Amino acid sequence: MTTDSLRSGPGANGRTSGDRARLPVREHLPACGPAAASGVPVLDVVVPVYNEEKDLRPCVLRLHDHLSRTFPYAFRITVADNASTDSTPAVAAALAAELGGVRYVRLEEKGRGRALRTVWSESDAPVLAYMDVDLSTDLNALLPLVAPLISGHSDLAIGSRLARSARVVRGSKREFISRAYNLILRSSLAAGFSDAQCGFKAVRSEVAERLLPMVEDSGWFFDTELLVLAERAGLRIHEVPVDWIDDPDSTVHIVRTATEDLKGVWRVGRALAVGALPLDRLARPFGDDPRDRALTGVERGLARQLVGFCVVGVLSTLFYLALYSLFRLGVGPQLANGGALLVSAVANTAANRRLTFGVRGRDGAVRHQAQGLVVFAIGLALTSGSLAALGAATGSPSHSTELAVLITANLAATVLRFLLLRAWVFPARACPEPEPEPDSDSEDVR
Repeated sequence: MTTDSLRSGPGANGRTSGDRARLPVREHLPACGPAAASGVPVLDVVVPVYNEEKDLRPCVLRLHDHLSRTFPYAFRITVADNASTDSTPAVAAALAAELGGVRYVRLEEKGRGRALRTVWSESDAPVLAYMDVDLSTDLNALLPLVAPLISGHSDLAIGSRLARSARVVRGSKREFISRAYNLILRSSLAAGFSDAQCGFKAVRSEVAERLLPMVEDSGWFFDTELLVLAERAGLRIHEVPVDWIDDPDSTVHIVRTATEDLKGVWRVGRALAVGALPLDRLARPFGDDPRDRALTGVERGLARQLVGFCVVGVLSTLFYLALYSLFRLGVGPQLANGGALLVSAVANTAANRRLTFGVRGRDGAVRHQAQGLVVFAIGLALTSGSLAALGAATGSPSHSTELAVLITANLAATVLRFLLLRAWVFPARACPEPEPEPDSDSEDVR
């Protein structure tokens, strides 16, 4: 099979990504039904390979045997050949001819992400997965990986080597690189998942249909970008602790891969910061519980706003203190405090507008800054009053004492600042009442 027919078209289900405004409610996939009767598999496991003539056959045989014995649904194994130059194509073609439920796809360009995007985009299976050809991950984790997707509980699922109950055997170098990389993701992209690069993941097809066009990377960063966008869109990611044994013969170039990953982190972080990604296309209904749909006029998001406000507040305070110390070299404490507060207040309002309260675009930006300056004036009154009181009490306080008083005054102003920002500058919007679902039995009144 070639990739010409896989690179175009609306998808196996005949829908384009723009047909619906939001994803449907997740439903439990039936064990039998029209799809099963027509031979459509529930699970499609993709094994991307490049020059794996040695490992490919034992991998597919072992995976096929495991699924045949333990998986209660129809399945397919797809070998995605990334332009191999050895005998991998012949081995893959022989496996497809020998084993039922195994197919072979040839790509003329390299890239794990490219292979997954190509095969997943055209698969007719409702659950899509992939695993590395070395089978470093224990296959007993495969059913727990896809079960939440089949049941309708989750949108994506990943194997985690860094979960508390995972059991991993690998060298200290790879262990350090893996943990450092995931720490970078948590600190720079606020990632909540624990292991971005484990070659053991699954996704529901309707999610992949909308998510894949947003993922730009075609190499090793594909996994990370997919997960970050899904998480930012509010999709549910299920993590499975895995038993994992490092492959000493792995051909992954660590330095080159790490460099490309860091470039990807910068690109995705910048796109998220400017709101360039249409993540609203990935929104799901809140739930299929009638009690969820009955809740109207309820404000949500307070916890997330508090976290965002605290993060912005810490960074703004550090920025303010740095500016105050810089300005203090040339002017008195009152002018230094006023200048530092003014600059940091503008930056603080802009950051809270985008990151804490999720306001995008330029509409209302000037008004928000003007209201933010009012909040700034309150902070200025508190901090300036504190400095004046300190000067009156001690005469000539030390620089460290000034900083201590300013920090205390700023902490007192922070609570009031959050309340004013939330209630006045960026008032929390109540959840809109759900639109009534059309009655299929009612007459068309158009």
